[in-house]
Amino acid sequence: MSRECIKPQTGGPQSQSLSPGGQYGALASGNCLPPSTSASWSLPRWRAYLAAAVLCYVNLLNYMNWFIIPGVLLDVQKYFHISDSHAGLLQTVFIGCLLVSAPVFGYLGDRYSRKAILSFGVLLWSGAGLSSSFISYQYSWLFFLSRGIVGTGAASYSTIAPTVLGDLFVKDQRTCALAVFYIFIPVGSGLGYVLGSTVAELTGNWRWALRIMPCLDAVALALLILLVPDLPRGAAEKQGEVPVRAPRSSWYEDVRYLGRNWSFVFSTLGVTAIAFVTGALGFWAPKFLFEARVVHGLQLPCFQEQCHSQDSLIFGALTVATGIIGVMLGAEASRKYKKVNPRAEPLICASSLFATAPCLYLALILASRTLLASYVFLALGELLLSCNWAVVADILLSVVVPRCRGTAEALQITVAHVLGDAGSPYLTGLISSVLQAERPNSYLQHFLSLQHSFLCCAFAIVLGGGCFLLTALHLERDQARARQPGEETLDSKDIARRDTERQGLLSGTSTPTE
Repeated sequence: MSRECIKPQTGGPQSQSLSPGGQYGALASGNCLPPSTSASWSLPRWRAYLAAAVLCYVNLLNYMNWFIIPGVLLDVQKYFHISDSHAGLLQTVFIGCLLVSAPVFGYLGDRYSRKAILSFGVLLWSGAGLSSSFISYQYSWLFFLSRGIVGTGAASYSTIAPTVLGDLFVKDQRTCALAVFYIFIPVGSGLGYVLGSTVAELTGNWRWALRIMPCLDAVALALLILLVPDLPRGAAEKQGEVPVRAPRSSWYEDVRYLGRNWSFVFSTLGVTAIAFVTGALGFWAPKFLFEARVVHGLQLPCFQEQCHSQDSLIFGALTVATGIIGVMLGAEASRKYKKVNPRAEPLICASSLFATAPCLYLALILASRTLLASYVFLALGELLLSCNWAVVADILLSVVVPRCRGTAEALQITVAHVLGDAGSPYLTGLISSVLQAERPNSYLQHFLSLQHSFLCCAFAIVLGGGCFLLTALHLERDQARARQPGEETLDSKDIARRDTERQGLLSGTSTPTE
C-alpha cells in the first residue's frame, strides 16, 4: 500500500522511505497526508456462514432472556406480591434500560470493536440474570434493577449484531441472512416462555429457569469470541476492493443525517407500532389466556405461588411456529416482489399490519365466547406480525450508509422502545388495574378488564401500517442516496472541507496538491 506525501513548496508526490522513527518519507517530518486507503478485505464464504450461525444462536438466547420472566409471570407476581400495574413495570424497567443504553452502544459500535462490545453485552446479561435468581422476596426492587441490567446487556446485541450481519452479505444473500437472523426473535421469545414454564413445572421453582440460561450464554460467548470476525464497516459492499477510508463524522452529524432520511424516520415509527403491540402481547398474553380458561371453567383460579399454567407453554409454541413461518413468508415475498416493485418492502409491511389489526381485535373479543377461535385469530395475528422482522431490517440497511448503521439501529431501537414496548406492558397493566378498581371483585371482571385494556393494540397497529405507506413514498430516493460512493452522511461536504483544510495544514499550503 502506498502513501501520498507532499513536498512543502511543490506539493508533488514522492516515493516512500522509512525513517528511523518508523515513519514513511515526509511523514516523518510532518508533511505526509494520512493514508487515504486501507488494505483489500475479503472473507471466505464458509467463514461468513459460520459467523452468521453464531450470531443467530446468540440472538436466540437474547430473546429468550427477554421473555423468560413473562413465561413465569404468575409465579413472579405471587412470590414478590406485586399487582398487574407493578408487574407491567417490571418489563418497562427492562426496556427502559435497554433504550437508554442503545444510543451509547450504537455510537461505540460505529467507532470501536463491535466484537468486543457484543461480548461485553452477553457477559452482562448473563451475570445479571444469574444473580437475579437469588434475590429474596423482601427485595423486589433489586429484582427490578437486575432486569434493567439484563436490558442493558441486550441493548448491545440488538443494536450492533444486525450491522455485523449486514457486513457479511449483500443483496439477496443479505435478505436471506436477515430472515434467518430475525426468525430467532419469535423463536427465542417462544422458547423463553417454554423454558420458563417447563423448568418451573419440573423443579417447582421458577428461579431455576434463570439459572439454566447462563450455561447457554457461556457457550454463546465462547463461540462469539472464537468464530465471529471483527469486520470493517461496509465490508460486504467493498469485498475484494481497496476501500476508501472516509473521514469520520460526529454523532450529531449522523443523527442529523438520519433525521432527514424520511424512509428511516417513517419505518422507525412503523417499527414502534409493532413494538407497542408485541410488547403488550408478549408480556400479558399468557395471563390473558389463563384467565380466559378460568372464565370458561377449564382451569381453577390461581391463589398460590406455583400456578401450574400451561398457557405460557401454548403461547410459546404458537410464537415459535408462527414466527418461523411468518419471517420466511415475509422475506420470500420481499425477495420476489421487489423484482417487480422496488417499493415492495414497505408495502409488504403495511399490508401485513393492516391485516393484523382485525385478527388481533377478534382474538380479544372472542376469548370470552370461544377459546378455539381466539387462538386461531391470535395465531394469524402473530403470523402477520412476524412477516415484518426481516423486512424492516433490510429497509434500514438499504437506506442508511454503512458508517451510520450502528447509530441508525440504536436510534430505531430507542424510539421503538420509548414509544412502544417500554410503556405498553405497563400501560396495559395500569388500565387493567384502573378498570378492576371500578368493577365488582370477581375473576370474570378481572378478565374483562385485561381484555379491554388490550384493545388499544389493534388501533396502534393500524397507525404502523400507515407509517410504512409513507416509507414507500421515499424509499427509492433514499436507497439511491445510500448507494452513492461519497454519501457517507448528509454533511459529507462539510466533512470533506474540514479534511481538505487539514491536508492543507499538513502540506504547508492553503490548498492540497493532488
